[in-house]
Amino acid sequence: MSALQGANPLRDAADRRLPRIAGPSGLVIFGVTGDLSRKKLMPAVYDLANRGLLPPGFALIGFARREWQDEDFAQEVHDAVKQHARTPFREEVWQQLIQGMRFVQGNFDDDEAFEQLKATIQDLDKQQGTGGNFAFYLSVPPKFFPQVVQQLKKHELADAPAGSWRRAVIEKPFGHDLKSAHELNAIVHEVFAPDQVFRIDHYLGKETVQNILALRFANQMFEPIWNRSFVDHVQITMAEDIGIGGRAGYYDGIGAARDVIQNHLLQLMALTAMEEPASFDADALVAEKAKVLGAVRLPKDLGRDTVRGQYSAGWQGGEKAVGYLQEEGIDPQSKTDTYAAVKLEVDNRRWAGVPFYLRTGKRLGRRVTEIAVVFQRAPHSPFDHTATEELGQNAIVIRVQPDEGITVRFGSKVPGTSMEIRDVSMDFAYGESFTESSPEAYERLILDVLLGDANLFPRTEEVELSWKILDPIEEYWDANGTPAQYPAGTWGPVEADEMLARDGRSWRRP
Repeated sequence: MSALQGANPLRDAADRRLPRIAGPSGLVIFGVTGDLSRKKLMPAVYDLANRGLLPPGFALIGFARREWQDEDFAQEVHDAVKQHARTPFREEVWQQLIQGMRFVQGNFDDDEAFEQLKATIQDLDKQQGTGGNFAFYLSVPPKFFPQVVQQLKKHELADAPAGSWRRAVIEKPFGHDLKSAHELNAIVHEVFAPDQVFRIDHYLGKETVQNILALRFANQMFEPIWNRSFVDHVQITMAEDIGIGGRAGYYDGIGAARDVIQNHLLQLMALTAMEEPASFDADALVAEKAKVLGAVRLPKDLGRDTVRGQYSAGWQGGEKAVGYLQEEGIDPQSKTDTYAAVKLEVDNRRWAGVPFYLRTGKRLGRRVTEIAVVFQRAPHSPFDHTATEELGQNAIVIRVQPDEGITVRFGSKVPGTSMEIRDVSMDFAYGESFTESSPEAYERLILDVLLGDANLFPRTEEVELSWKILDPIEEYWDANGTPAQYPAGTWGPVEADEMLARDGRSWRRP
């Protein structure tokens, strides 16, 4: 056999040029009339179909209280796709997708509705050839998780027919603290085995987040300096320029730290700090991330090295913005944090003594998520002080959103006769380097659920370790005073700047 014959990509299952296509399957979305479903989930399903990654007989079932018929649901999906889909609308794709759309009307305590759901799944198995393979997406408030999974158990919907599968997809937050996370996990695992449960952290579906692994482990030039001998500190930022919008009912009492640090930022930290996994399968990745989270050490003085804040009235994008306490639906006495910053350390050989600064907030200067690995200054400089007074510290900045890419910051000589060194940046941008635009996070994650690929989904151990980190901070904040104030449109409270200044450092201004 010739080398060309042996390399036939049509016969080589490991050929990365071949897309991963879901087998016969369907998706049930509980809470299908909500914002998440309309803006993210339904458009993601269409985009997957448009890219040829769903089977021809794919089924989509919506479950909600609305008194809709199947055609009403199809119209809702159509409108959502037209408004929010990433890929162009194609009538032939839509006509194929609509064949498998069904709607079931009912409440979560409605036994008759769940029996109707069961009958609908059985009908779709026959009509669409879904093979009994269904994922149940709980796009509902966390308080309904236990009720929905118990109903799935009661009506035997969680039990897969022989040779097929059933899976549960759960949106964050995974509990309110460690105790509630334990309780939620126990309830869910009574019904679904751990390998059937997919916890969605949409940040892990972003191409740039996955690129952390490629940057570190595919390139010899970075990994040797990715340690305490060269790294001064790491900053992980998720900033939003919007307020709480209409989410007062969800947000008040939750706050920035529980909403973002416990999941998104600690996951980004774990990916940044983890050792090289034996492989990229789910078990190996989780094992290395869990080692990092288990080695996280909290500051001895939580008052000194953690900050919570709350935005007050200010200017955002040239418009007057009200303060958090003036937002509709917010208790005027609320102590909920809209900004949180914490200093953490990873107590292992690679990272001992290197601080990781995590911050998140609403109504900040701009919308940006980034990981900045800031390096130590050169141990000896032959240059005059005046030559390097405008030179900062070298840094590798991974831009997660909105301008996905990587920036390397280093010093370069300014053109001219004198020796003057100044910071310059070398940029890699996804949009400029690749012809295909990055898929939305939910596209990747929904496809992975249908494929049974759990690489990008936090496991029980990671969730509980994250709460062990955050719970003592939340308890300290609850017992000590009120959040610091910061005007809308700024970069957070002055106390957060002082936290880094005490360490001789400062926050990046993205």
